[in-house]
Amino acid sequence: MKILVVGSGGREHALVWKIAQSPLCEAIYCAPGNGGISRIAECVAIDVEDLEALGDFAEQEKIDLTVVGPERPLIMGIVDHFRSRGLTIYGPTAAAARPDG
Repeated sequence: MKILVVGSGGREHALVWKIAQSPLCEAIYCAPGNGGISRIAECVAIDVEDLEALGDFAEQEKIDLTVVGPERPLIMGIVDHFRSRGLTIYGPTAAAARPDG
């Protein structure tokens, strides 16, 4: 499987580290990632709030699963956006991610 992890902090580093251990993982990308993550995954210079570019990357690279770490893209609707494009993503919808929801 090709996996994309969205984010650049410690949470995302832990996700990348654990996902990379799976024998099902053939490639792992992180957008935007960080120096530590770059030792495990290929970092991609896409901002977590650029949902269109993230979706384009997932389509171009034929990503099998996207995992989102930070709250901001979830609140912005990344899950809804990816699903509308037929992309598999793990996380709550925008309505479910809102702190007041």
